[in-house]
Amino acid sequence: MSAVTFTTWGRTYTATPARRATPRDEPELQALVAAAAADGLRVRAVGAGHSFTDAAVTDGLLLSLDRLQGLEELRRLPDGNALVTVGAGIRLAALNRLLAGLGLALRNLGDIDRQSIAGAISTGTHGTGSRLGGLATQVRGVRVVLPDGSVRAVSDDDAPGSADRELFEVARLGLGSVGVLSAVTLEVVPAYLLRSTERVRPWAEVVDGIDELFDAHDRLDAYWFPGTDSMLTWSHDRLSAAESERHAASRRGPAGALRSAGSAARTFLDSEVLANGVLGAVMQVAAAAPRTVPRLNAVCAAALGDRTHVAPSAEVMVTRRRVRFAEMEYALPRAVLPDVLRELDGWLRTSGEPVAFPVEVRCTAADDVWLSTARGRESAYVAVHQFHRMPRQRYFDAAEKIFVAAGGRPHWGKLHTRTVADLAEHYPLDDVARVRAAVDPDGVLRNDYTDRVLG
Repeated sequence: MSAVTFTTWGRTYTATPARRATPRDEPELQALVAAAAADGLRVRAVGAGHSFTDAAVTDGLLLSLDRLQGLEELRRLPDGNALVTVGAGIRLAALNRLLAGLGLALRNLGDIDRQSIAGAISTGTHGTGSRLGGLATQVRGVRVVLPDGSVRAVSDDDAPGSADRELFEVARLGLGSVGVLSAVTLEVVPAYLLRSTERVRPWAEVVDGIDELFDAHDRLDAYWFPGTDSMLTWSHDRLSAAESERHAASRRGPAGALRSAGSAARTFLDSEVLANGVLGAVMQVAAAAPRTVPRLNAVCAAALGDRTHVAPSAEVMVTRRRVRFAEMEYALPRAVLPDVLRELDGWLRTSGEPVAFPVEVRCTAADDVWLSTARGRESAYVAVHQFHRMPRQRYFDAAEKIFVAAGGRPHWGKLHTRTVADLAEHYPLDDVARVRAAVDPDGVLRNDYTDRVLG
């Protein structure tokens, strides 16, 4: 154990906890949590630090779960799906590799795979897809270490209304407010291929038809550089079994071995080397000379092009983020999305605010997870970003005002200013408070962020 400064990936928050520890296994995690509580220290856990909020900040014990990564159990289900139990600290990239080796995959993913599974589900990571839910909807059970050092295994098999079922609801998406996750059980699906299609369209065409575009594809992202008149749509559609076999056959060499697809390799070069490299250079220029941002955005938008390739699901859904940024994202009722995009575009054009990072638009199905941003409604998401070395407050304040007026809910892991008073109309916070009080009466798992948003 040691006290080492912690900084979030986006450079948004820093803390120097009294203790930091990386337990080797669940018993050591139990002992560390119980000892910290006995010493009057608060406890928080951190994965990759990809939350832009102060969710992991503490002056007490900060726990890394990086050594809790193993596969604990695999159970095949009659429908071809499987239940996979893994250590809560496993990073999504490692989880995707593990599942691929078993012929399996996550049903849905976000676009970053550096987070731990515990951090991703606890902050509401969601991905995109009008008929798909976020990561927390794929969780079937968890083991959670409580402040007294005990372990509770809870799942969606527990009786509705029972203490265990309610603990499960807050443990699978609850900012670590009821305990430290040690293991997560996920329902996963047979591995599948996605056809990724990038297409540049007129901005107004996308905005006016965004609802139809969402429903026409399994998954859809849309991006636009502020001040430009075009938008990139990025759709991912699942190949049928017959299409998958034809694709595999087309890649088999004379000896039957699979060879790499040229289009996928070219897309990788474009996306990973050129796009991220160019974006990094653009951000440096924008930070040094903000007046050049409109011209830079026009150049970046003009460089976008149409392309299609097929690859395993995780390779398609995940992108590499080598340029550091800060981000705010809100979940909105789908019906208000076009008006929100028009209002945001209007503010960006009239304000002259130098924003060189593209705006991102996604969607998810409604779900029933207590603290999910998609709880009870089909949701569209709008994310605004700013390079970490450029001012963001004016931009984020204006965007948040638009989002809140439209009934938006902030992503738990991204920057926002909402408090428990604002969020009570969206979530069953009284029920959450009751569960928290039952397992953590002394507030061992609290920090400033949970106080602000959960009470």
